[in-house]
Amino acid sequence: MFGIMAAVLESTFYMGFDVSTQQLKAVVIDGDLRVVHRNAVQFDSELPEFRTEGGVHIHADRLMVTSPVLMWVKAFDLLLDKMKRAGLDFSRVAALSGSGQQHGSVFWKKGASETLKQLHPDQSLHQLLQDSFSVWDSPVWMDSSSTFQCQYLQAAAGGALRLAEITGSRAYERFTGNQIAKVCASQPKAFQNTERISLVSSFAASLFLGGYAAIDHSDGSGMNLLDIQSKKWSDVCLRATAPHLDRLLGEPLPSSTVLGPVSPYYVHRYGFRESCRVVAFTGDNPASLAGMRLQQGDVAVSLGTSDTVFLWIQEPRPALEGHILCSPVDMQAYMALLCFKNGSLTRERIRNECAGGLWETFSAALKDTPLGNHGNIGFYFDTMEITPAAVGVYRFDSEDSEVCSWSPQVEVRALVEGQFLSRRLHAEKLGYSIIPGTRVLATGGASSNREILQVLSDVFNAPVYSIDLSDSACLGSAYRALHGLLAESGVSFLDAVKKAPEPQLVVRPHPTAKQVYDHMLKRFARLEDQVLKKSPASLRTKPVCASTCVKTLVPP
Repeated sequence: MFGIMAAVLESTFYMGFDVSTQQLKAVVIDGDLRVVHRNAVQFDSELPEFRTEGGVHIHADRLMVTSPVLMWVKAFDLLLDKMKRAGLDFSRVAALSGSGQQHGSVFWKKGASETLKQLHPDQSLHQLLQDSFSVWDSPVWMDSSSTFQCQYLQAAAGGALRLAEITGSRAYERFTGNQIAKVCASQPKAFQNTERISLVSSFAASLFLGGYAAIDHSDGSGMNLLDIQSKKWSDVCLRATAPHLDRLLGEPLPSSTVLGPVSPYYVHRYGFRESCRVVAFTGDNPASLAGMRLQQGDVAVSLGTSDTVFLWIQEPRPALEGHILCSPVDMQAYMALLCFKNGSLTRERIRNECAGGLWETFSAALKDTPLGNHGNIGFYFDTMEITPAAVGVYRFDSEDSEVCSWSPQVEVRALVEGQFLSRRLHAEKLGYSIIPGTRVLATGGASSNREILQVLSDVFNAPVYSIDLSDSACLGSAYRALHGLLAESGVSFLDAVKKAPEPQLVVRPHPTAKQVYDHMLKRFARLEDQVLKKSPASLRTKPVCASTCVKTLVPP
């Protein structure tokens, strides 16, 4: 019997999609969670008729950024055709799910629901849906043209902090609620002709469902509209955004919800089985958390051009910085997201100035300096930082006195320690705490540097594991498709994906790390407050200490 069940699982596929900014991707896994198929459509090169750059249209004012919704529709035509030509047997797909770039919105025209119900398999989605949208260019996450709407929403909610306590974030221009308010004000006729508003994620799910798909709790909590405690739309936020918005958005549902069977369109056109289930789609960041398989207490750190921190938390503390989202894999948990602009580019600048442009020399400096850096602490904000809102370079000695320069070795360690102290400090402000079993999952370009990861491990006092996050949102969507079929019977997400490859242990914290950095973190927080007492406007014009090192390290 066990052999028969194993064979059934192995012969069953689970499919995940991701509508990212620049491409549409798909991953298919089998019952053992092995990837059996990958495919993608590049928007700019494969759909040139839409004339996008990087998948978007940047308007004249440089603030308004949109993507043509029919481009996404046509991309699904191309992708599914590619997969069919590659020999994928769609009849083996038991469930599918997906993700979309967070904060994008799609405005369905009145009558579109009937069109979705009656998709004819002899025609492409692009042909069938070309008259189904009231707004042709969808606002996306890069848009920053809704400042007035943000200010209005925050005032209506009782201030920025109160809005964060309700929705998980203060008002952001890219967040969907503020984009909806702007469309309502600037395109009133189009808004009046709108029957339903989807996120990019629920829009993609709607294509497969043949009807309007619900917004899931996790992606919905990135809109400045969802009450993250009750998991319902906030009345005060809805009223401040647009009329009849509860009807236009529909009822939000748990992220593991099975929405229904795949539309007959896909059964007849591509050979999907009639019993294939569509599991609620979610945002790309929540889907990546699923793809990383974060557990309670874990923290994932992506070390790229910008550094991003993902957190699994049980007791969130919304603040004016960062974002709290409902977890996509556990109804009782939350995820936090922090983004830091000054990541790898700042590390590369210090490498060039202090280590002769060589990572080997940079790494040697980290090895040759002690934990805590003799009490020296640095803040390196080459560009205006998101968290905290500051710019400039600041160096403090062990007596908390500001100085203008250090030796190259001290500079290198001060940079790396300062970056990771900042990541930990702001994570803890959102409710993160180190618990027994905590892991740090590292990805991104700098995660290949063992010495940098050693400092990360020491600052967080937790072992660091490396993890390959290529296609993480797609992979997480495929995992969620599998979990969606099992969730109603009480199977947890982590149990559902326990066969997935484990991340690889790279380094463990030094025995004295906790003592050193627990004390140092308190000093760091105090000094950061001192830096922030200077307003961002004055920081942009006030000279700061030169960041060039006194001398350059001699390569070994």
